[in-house]
Amino acid sequence: MLTTFETKSNRVKGLSFHPKRPWILASLHTGVIHLWDYRMGSLIDRFDEHDGPVRGVHFHSSQPLFVSGGDDYKIKVWNYKARRCLFTLLGHLDYIRTVQFHQEYPWIVSASDDQTIRIWNWQSRTCVSVLTGHNHYVMCASFHVKDDLVVSASLDQTVRVWDISSLRKKTVSPAEDLLMLTQMNSDLFGGGDVVVKYVLEGHDRGVNWAAFHPSLPLIVSGADDRQVKLWRINDTKAWEVDTLRGHTNNVSCVLFHARQDIIVSNSEDKTIRVWDLSKRSAVQTFRRDHDRFWVICGHPEMNLLAAGHDSGIIVFKLERERPAYTISAGVLYYVKEKSLRTYDFATSEDTSLINIRRAGLNQAPRTLSYNPAENAVLLCSDVDNGTYELYIIPRDSIRNDTLEPKKGSGSSAVFVARNRFAVLDKAHGLILVKNLRNEVSKRVEAPSATVDAIFYAGTGTLLCRSDDKMILFDLQQKAVLGEIHSPQVKYVVWSLDMEAVALVSKHSVVMTTKTLALKCSVHETIRIKSAAWDDKGVLFYTTLNHIKYCLPNGDNGTISTLDVPIYITRVAGDKVYFLDREGKVKTITIDTTEFTFKLALLQERYDRVLEMIRSSRLCGQAIISYLQQKGFPEVALHFVKDERTKFNLAIECGNIEVAVASAKEIDEKDYWYRLGVEALRQGNHEIVEYAYQRTRNFERLSFLYLITGNLDKLSRMLKIAETRNDVMGCFHNALYLGDVEERVKLLEKTGHVPLAYATAAVHGLVEVAERLATELGDKVPQIPKLEKSKLLVPPSPILRDSNWPLLLISRGFFEGGFAEPGVVDQEEENAPDEWGEELVIIPGGESQRTGEMEEIEEIQRAGAGAEEGEEEGGWELEDLELPPEVVQSQNATTSSFFAGVTPGAPVTQLWTQRSSLAADHVAAGAFDSAMRLLNRQLGIKNFAPLQLVFCDLHLASQSSLGAFKPVESLTYGLERGWSDSPPPNVRNGPALIYKLSQLEDRAKQAYKLTTEGKFTEALRLFLAILHTVPVIVVDSRKEVDDVKDLIGKSKEYVLALKMELKRKDLRDEPVRQAELAAYFPHCDIQPSHVRLGLQSAMAASYRCGNFATAAQLARRLLDMNPNQASIAKARQLLQACERNPRDEKRMNYDGRNPFVVCGATFTPIYAGSRSVSCPYCAARFVPEVAGRICSVCDLAVVDADASGLVCCPTQSR
Repeated sequence: MLTTFETKSNRVKGLSFHPKRPWILASLHTGVIHLWDYRMGSLIDRFDEHDGPVRGVHFHSSQPLFVSGGDDYKIKVWNYKARRCLFTLLGHLDYIRTVQFHQEYPWIVSASDDQTIRIWNWQSRTCVSVLTGHNHYVMCASFHVKDDLVVSASLDQTVRVWDISSLRKKTVSPAEDLLMLTQMNSDLFGGGDVVVKYVLEGHDRGVNWAAFHPSLPLIVSGADDRQVKLWRINDTKAWEVDTLRGHTNNVSCVLFHARQDIIVSNSEDKTIRVWDLSKRSAVQTFRRDHDRFWVICGHPEMNLLAAGHDSGIIVFKLERERPAYTISAGVLYYVKEKSLRTYDFATSEDTSLINIRRAGLNQAPRTLSYNPAENAVLLCSDVDNGTYELYIIPRDSIRNDTLEPKKGSGSSAVFVARNRFAVLDKAHGLILVKNLRNEVSKRVEAPSATVDAIFYAGTGTLLCRSDDKMILFDLQQKAVLGEIHSPQVKYVVWSLDMEAVALVSKHSVVMTTKTLALKCSVHETIRIKSAAWDDKGVLFYTTLNHIKYCLPNGDNGTISTLDVPIYITRVAGDKVYFLDREGKVKTITIDTTEFTFKLALLQERYDRVLEMIRSSRLCGQAIISYLQQKGFPEVALHFVKDERTKFNLAIECGNIEVAVASAKEIDEKDYWYRLGVEALRQGNHEIVEYAYQRTRNFERLSFLYLITGNLDKLSRMLKIAETRNDVMGCFHNALYLGDVEERVKLLEKTGHVPLAYATAAVHGLVEVAERLATELGDKVPQIPKLEKSKLLVPPSPILRDSNWPLLLISRGFFEGGFAEPGVVDQEEENAPDEWGEELVIIPGGESQRTGEMEEIEEIQRAGAGAEEGEEEGGWELEDLELPPEVVQSQNATTSSFFAGVTPGAPVTQLWTQRSSLAADHVAAGAFDSAMRLLNRQLGIKNFAPLQLVFCDLHLASQSSLGAFKPVESLTYGLERGWSDSPPPNVRNGPALIYKLSQLEDRAKQAYKLTTEGKFTEALRLFLAILHTVPVIVVDSRKEVDDVKDLIGKSKEYVLALKMELKRKDLRDEPVRQAELAAYFPHCDIQPSHVRLGLQSAMAASYRCGNFATAAQLARRLLDMNPNQASIAKARQLLQACERNPRDEKRMNYDGRNPFVVCGATFTPIYAGSRSVSCPYCAARFVPEVAGRICSVCDLAVVDADASGLVCCPTQSR
């Protein structure tokens, strides 16, 4: 069984695959219907309108509909696009077991415990026929795919086949039989349009399921007699063909596989069994430990099956669909069905080479290795724990020859030389080198004891897979040449020149050099199916639903979307050759523009980049962002036509010139403001002044002139404020200029005479002060006499009237690439005149404009000292007489220009972008995204207990570098696994303070405290472990299992200790005390603590008079080999209890029935009872607790959907 998708939920009673989309419906015993995307592994929707269990569900073959039937006697038809129930069909009088749409007609067939089968017209929403004849519950009913037949199974031990041809004729021509239809509808059990054709008897108990073969005249049935029976039918009769025995409990469901000659059945014995239809024998059995199976269904078009059990569903395949293949000298060698075939890429010729033998189901070759020198082929399969077959094909052999192979055992086998191949003997940790006669010529010890697969790595060398790493091993020197950590590798794909290799895992691709030096890695959330290199060094790989590419530097993207998975074999230009799931060689044409453009940038082939840009074959935000990220903002700006987008991009990358041009076109206040902010950040005061003038932001202009020391223009701003009657503007400008007379004049003019007097008196304006004192008379304010006073004037800046210096960099390749040769930059040439016109500031409305304009011009002329009739000179960019050497230097540097420094991305940002580990996000300070991850992965909603953990982890992952006093300290992230010579383009995750070993030590300390009876302190430590595990990061899958085991142990101890502490608080309730004491030893804790708990429990039961329970606990204690004192005490109590073996008080405790304890109510949940669990700590609860915060871990929401713990960078999810 190859599991594709698995869920955790309540008991599943009905399943249905969507015929086209990767969806599956699951109806639950709780009354909820789940719609899952099994390819992405996500819950799409849930439908909850039934009262009670929903036992049947089915998709329509072409409409966006599905039908469901439940224990509320209702059949509901739903529209999954509208996400609602369209209507309800009423008529059944008991539970509805199954529902199904007809393939062609607007019919639904339903089976019910009211002993009837009904056929409904879902368009007219009426019942068109009632099928009666069964005398017990009808467990299922279904239409034949092609014929006018219905098959039903009942607990009356029969299978019935019904002929519905008359009903079909009536549907085709309803007018002819209108009277008969009316009569049938008037009678509940009437109507002769459906008749029983066959009654199949042979089962000894009730029949649970029956199904038609899709093409052959066969029926299969499964019953409570634990048998699967095969029946054959023809036009006149039906008879039993054979009985398949093997199940040990009731057979719940059985069906024919849609594409293979096999029968699949499942049972309450917790198994799924696969039977060979021709041999009538069992070929495979799949078993679950704790879950009974209830239903099974098959995909109508794909090799997929799904089974529903007590705790969810499982979607699986019976055998691998990926064909074994390899490429040599432009020829594809691949296995299809029972033959080895070749496909010549040059001529497109597909031929069969030889016939091969297949042992049976799921025994197809897994890998194929070809030796062109000897024309030999190695096929490896999983038969008998790993075997290989060696075929040496004569070059003049006739096609389709059947050759006898040389066989051997080994989990992997590959050619390593002209006449040698290597075989992995995993049991003995050896690599056997054999010749073409299948004789061992050398034995080499594997480089690691855990090597479980080998791959070709060139002549005489192998790539060995060992846990989560790959080892490059030289067979001749018996030496390790290199190794690299990677998730468990499934396939190894070498580039055409053997200089690079791609290690393909379930969810990731790691690209390395031939010596296993890391180049880059790519992670996908869905499964990766295949990969191939092209001749330019670009890796192409396919996921379940996409073709993607990856460049040598790690840049990747999507090329095309797929309907079904494919297996890439070769990429040549824009042609992708692949094998589909049928084993057919096909091609697809792709658009290579995007990755060719990126590759040309990477290889610095700028002429090719320029050519592609001029041809305008690229567009979109993705390319713009990519160019900006790679340091080519001038190229990105060329792609943008929209002025607003161009302005945003120019501001983001700091290109002031383009931003000014775009702002002129847009001419909106917000854009001028943003331009001013960016120009101020770069220290470009001229552009800041220009932007403030365009928005008439006089206050900001005044402050700008102040900080740049431009007192002349600040004086003009004072005059302009007077013209605008802006009193506060005048006062601020006077304050900036240190003009005391003007301030006094303003205060007097506005009626603030006391303030005017105070200002004049303090600043030594004696005459003005006396005049104002005369006006005030007796109201003259008292001014304290100061020995020494000084006029406060803002300090003059050191650097005046010039922009900040910018970084001098060389002019790039693209700076002149887009301009026509010989064309001068008009923007720069015309700048003084154009900007000079904009310097005229016209405040106020149209009515004021003429008079104010004349006054402002007069003020400007007076302030500038200009000659009569001369206008303002814009930015005053006048020609200067420069020394000759300066002019020569300027001419020599025309290939350079000034630009601002673009800030890079901090390492903490990379941690959040490249990791799905919550700990990495916490370390980066991205608490919000960390909480979202923990909510999605573990269902955590209460983050209050994690606050201190988050803060400690974040602070410990950061360091700071002190700077000068006025400058802030520089903060940077600490990376784990740091080295002096890290690989290029590779950044590690953050260094974390919490380690698994620390938590294990804490757990040992908590065990010791529990033994000493310090329950409160032990509980605090175990809770601290549960609150720290969500931000733990480990390095291997073994450690992941250790973390999960630690969660389980901590959860059990938290539950046990909480019960014990509660028991100590209930001093007035001896019965409840005895119950809690009896529950304590049923927690999965250490034996020593179980023994201590048993001693306490038997004493509590004895004290409340429950002698039978106390004796039972004493016997259990004696079975655990306690110390002598405990043995003596238990025997004494047992003797005392056996004199009166009864319980005086009723306790909610049955020690012989397995149970778990509810973490909220501290009551037992016995085996078979409904329960819900915490998605994080897996504590069990009664159903009423669903939706509350888990009382054990105090973090997660009980019964919430969660994907599971992710605590390892290489963890497969």
